[in-house]
Amino acid sequence: MQFKDIIGQAEVKQNLVELVQHNRLSHALLFLGKEGSGGLSLALSFAQYIVCEKVSGKWSAVNEAPSLFGDVSASSLTTHHSPSDSCGTCSACIKSQQFVHPDIHFTYPVVTKKPGTPPISTDYISEWREFIKDYSYGNVYDWLQFIGAENKQGNITANECSDIIRRLTLKSFESEYKILILWMPEYLGNEGNKLLKLIEEPPPNTLFILVAENESLILPTIVSRCQLIKIPALETNDVEEALMNRNQVAAVTARQAASVSEGNYREALQIVQNAEEDWQGLLRDWLNAIMKTGPIAQTKWVEEISKLGRERQKQFLRYFNHLLEQAIRSGIIRNETNIPEKERDFADRLNKIAGIEQQQAIIEELDKATYYIERNANAKILFHALTIKLYHIIQDKIVFLTD
Repeated sequence: MQFKDIIGQAEVKQNLVELVQHNRLSHALLFLGKEGSGGLSLALSFAQYIVCEKVSGKWSAVNEAPSLFGDVSASSLTTHHSPSDSCGTCSACIKSQQFVHPDIHFTYPVVTKKPGTPPISTDYISEWREFIKDYSYGNVYDWLQFIGAENKQGNITANECSDIIRRLTLKSFESEYKILILWMPEYLGNEGNKLLKLIEEPPPNTLFILVAENESLILPTIVSRCQLIKIPALETNDVEEALMNRNQVAAVTARQAASVSEGNYREALQIVQNAEEDWQGLLRDWLNAIMKTGPIAQTKWVEEISKLGRERQKQFLRYFNHLLEQAIRSGIIRNETNIPEKERDFADRLNKIAGIEQQQAIIEELDKATYYIERNANAKILFHALTIKLYHIIQDKIVFLTD
């Protein structure tokens, strides 16, 4: 995968190239960005850039003993300029693009494949290559479903840490550098402490690239040993363009999906795949049940939403959040023209039943609900509780929502 294949993130790509050009690259990098921002894709592209024969040939031409990590022998790297992307055609690039380069190693959450046998990432290497080829913007839920984990919890185990140490203490096969891409270090328990010495004092020309979404869930002892690379959410225009060019999505649908997804390309794809869903109708029924038709209608609605599955439940809550944000914009900016007519009409109705403070309170509750859905909360209990909370937030303003 090359940098040119990555959606947006021009500044991050440039910064990564400059780390190499100016000899400021640490032995361990932490790519930190929210779901759907492209952290894994950037890690794959950067690993290919490091092993690319055209790029590394530039280093060799400048230095007899090239190094990316600030060694004295590599001081002249501060004055040379490597290409801004891997060539995509050399042997190393071709192997990297097929995810079979012998010096690029992968670690990711897995579940037990054989009863009684502690799982390690290489048990699933064939599935992993297939997954990142088609779902490099996917999340852990997508990955675990891809390998048939069902409701099992994925982990990066102590056995995996031992295997990492074994792999990285071997000599490189083809490249000057050995690279480990560790996806989702949040799934490292205290076993991750086994890696501390290796990360702090790695073998020569060894690079760790950790790709994470939530810094607070990573062992602080690991975070402190990494050079932080922050990856922002994608720009709405970049998501919209990607949907049209990569997925042949109609312009109107792409624009709406990009707007709702809030910079999350994975979420935008999910929205497009479920474009026929009548989220507005489902939301209208919910609000009417909360504020007008009462407990029987509420119970019926909760039964309906509970059958959708957690990914579609998250999409529904995200859509509600999007409409609330549109309502707030509409309330503050009169005659707002960037809101689609159908959404503007619903946003105006929301403004009638809840003020800005109430809408912000609802957004907070929806965010909490999304968080708990991601952690397998019971959908019926969650949406019953959410229904009660919403009633108490907006009970003083009741309007029946109609088509």
